[in-house]
Amino acid sequence: MSGHSKWANIKHRKGAQDAKRAKMFTRITKEIQIAVKEGGPDPETNPRLRLAVQNARSVNMPKDNINRAIAKASEVGSESLQEITFEGYGPGGVAVFLECMTDNNNRTVGAVRSIFNKRGGSLGTNGSLSFLFDRKGVFQVVKKDDMDLEELELELIDAGAQEIEMDEELIVVTTEMEDFGAVQKKLDELGVEVENASLQRIPNSYKELDLETAKKFLRMIDEFEDNEDVQNVYHNLEMTDELAKALESE
Repeated sequence: MSGHSKWANIKHRKGAQDAKRAKMFTRITKEIQIAVKEGGPDPETNPRLRLAVQNARSVNMPKDNINRAIAKASEVGSESLQEITFEGYGPGGVAVFLECMTDNNNRTVGAVRSIFNKRGGSLGTNGSLSFLFDRKGVFQVVKKDDMDLEELELELIDAGAQEIEMDEELIVVTTEMEDFGAVQKKLDELGVEVENASLQRIPNSYKELDLETAKKFLRMIDEFEDNEDVQNVYHNLEMTDELAKALESE
């Protein structure tokens, strides 16, 4: 998990600075809609929808927007979204795994291939890189002054937390996929405010690049993240102290 909390912290601050709220809302809306299609419109009986609504609230998405997304997905003949994934390599041979939601498969395939080609990467076949990533539950919790961190850590370990990383701003809790629900329930019971909770693909090994190649790679990642069909981008670039400082100074 080397570098995991550093990435979380930098993305947390960068997100606050950039305030890419509209794009964030679009992605969460898609997640809500596909969750409704999959398990129905009631968050109480649909865990995926409950999680999407929780994440929507954590970024201050208006309640009307959430209800509208649920209602739209519940309509007969509403837009049908498809989940697709892509795997490939970026500059320096760093592995990239993309999760997308789209209503036009050809458009998304074309856009993803174009970004890989333009940025010096290569699109691989599905399944070729999945061995490099493990499915884990990840919770991001903002540190509060009144938290008893030692007690919180013990409670979460009892609930199934595999790893807990802390820095000045964030607590990042990682679980095995099957323990995700139990840890989520424990955080709810403790009244801990979760900023973001999701099932992620965590690299089981990392690749270090020189600073210039790393920056080139991250420009490709930024382009993927700017594409509205791309929901999540995962990669195994090692976050070195040198790269962290360079990103924080930008």
